Amino acid sequence: MPNPQFNLNNDNEKIKEKMSKVKHKIAVLSGKGGVGKTTVAVNLATALAESGYRVGILDLDMHGPNIVRMLGEKNPTVDGEEIVPAEILPNLKALSIGMLVESGKAVIWRGPLKHSAIKQFLGDTKWGELDYLIFDLPPGTGDEALSLFQTIPELDGVVMVTTPQKVALDDVRRAIDFVHAMNKKLLGIVENMSYVKCPKCEEKIEIFGSGGGKILAEEYNVELLGQIPLDPKAAKYADEGKPITLYMRESEVEAEFRKIVEKIAKIVEK
Repeated sequence: MPNPQFNLNNDNEKIKEKMSKVKHKIAVLSGKGGVGKTTVAVNLATALAESGYRVGILDLDMHGPNIVRMLGEKNPTVDGEEIVPAEILPNLKALSIGMLVESGKAVIWRGPLKHSAIKQFLGDTKWGELDYLIFDLPPGTGDEALSLFQTIPELDGVVMVTTPQKVALDDVRRAIDFVHAMNKKLLGIVENMSYVKCPKCEEKIEIFGSGGGKILAEEYNVELLGQIPLDPKAAKYADEGKPITLYMRESEVEAEFRKIVEKIAKIVEK
């Protein structure tokens, strides 16, 4: 779909029917860009898939779609009038606007067209039966998040990603206020880039400060789902389309993602 023509009269019943086949729907959001939100979304999806769940991940960042690179630049196909998501693993499907437009080309859309695109991704895509559908939202409280929250009233909740530094916490508080204003559940906080370990002495170095995720979790009475360390190898693997949970076996980063997935599964499957 290099030049997408979206159906502005997309039937909400079609979306309802497609989403009824998905048990759990989770949005991953951040108040600030650059905190590793997509890294978290991608590795939540791959870790859930490796745990045996049927998983989909939908990239709703229309202007900065990154899951394409992080998942190995695979492409969706078309079956009749429906999009068939790219198969990343036998039980993991992915779709992004970055898979549908020419690489390097800007998506220059106003809100109404983005809203229509999101409705098509939900209603005209062959997601099939899924245990989890992960939505990777752009940072902030703009059109994409608003459209998703209004279109999917049965969303299980939102995982909020932050770094420890205060400038990130300020923006995350605004994003949490938005989640509450939309009557959505905040599932918990993921603190990314919590520390880096010195390769020589193993000392933890807190580059962006400390305790930010814990402060937010206590402030909003939600769980601190995990504190993910900063590992230079993670960026290298992301650029190569190799998710941390699949390629950084027995690392602290992988272990933390596994713990986060266990906690999220327990929360939404109660």
